[in-house]
Amino acid sequence: MAGWEWDETLYAGSAAYYARGRVAYPAALADAIAGALRLDGSGRLLDVGCGPGSLTLLLAPHFAEAVGLDADPGMLAEAARLAAANGISTTRWVHAKAEDLPAGLGSFRLVTFAQSFHWFDRPRVAAAARGMLDPGGACVHVHATTHRGTTTASAPPHGQITELVRAYLGETRRAGRGVLPDGTAGGETEIYRAAGFTGPERIAVPGPTVVRDIDDVVATVFSLSSSAPHLFGDRLAAFESELRGLLGAASPSGKFREQMREFVVDVWRP
Repeated sequence: MAGWEWDETLYAGSAAYYARGRVAYPAALADAIAGALRLDGSGRLLDVGCGPGSLTLLLAPHFAEAVGLDADPGMLAEAARLAAANGISTTRWVHAKAEDLPAGLGSFRLVTFAQSFHWFDRPRVAAAARGMLDPGGACVHVHATTHRGTTTASAPPHGQITELVRAYLGETRRAGRGVLPDGTAGGETEIYRAAGFTGPERIAVPGPTVVRDIDDVVATVFSLSSSAPHLFGDRLAAFESELRGLLGAASPSGKFREQMREFVVDVWRP
């Protein structure tokens, strides 16, 4: 991601769409993490780049306190709303960048990164996370694709959606005020090891088959940094109208069915 810098518009306007448009992490994912780490309801969780609390809220029952940290205030507001709606009172939401860690937050039994690590200064953040772990603590990296599944006849027309976004925003992937022509960075294994972690212990959880309607798919599109609502400016309504027309033509019933990819969890230990 050479030449790209994070800015506060990366997910501007996406929070409510994210909560609806991304397929939820399954309960089996929390069970797998809890089993691997022998979680017993004690200790603290830090979810870095928590977004609207998608993983934070799922794991919160396994800890005395769950802290979600994110640089987007809209995401944190949505996370707090969802926590209240689900009667979860053991969460705390911190507005800060990952690069601000340790940020006076104390120590944690588990630090998690779920579809967030690639946005950070990764060597700096990985080193900070290691220094915040309790004795016997661990770091978990969740690999997931929650905005789309495998391509089938009954899945949303992802290729056509991508082309429609490009028609409005251009060929080069947008990200906040900048662009990511080569996509987000990989190679996190070397970064974790350089920060003093060993592993990973890898756990795989099957993805569910989901049925989604047109509103869900529209929310998915606006949940992406590459097609966040603010990027369309005064053409937002026109784009959404075309998107809904495309989806309606693809499925007269307004329903789509797709198989989500598996969720892969890497457990890293100091």
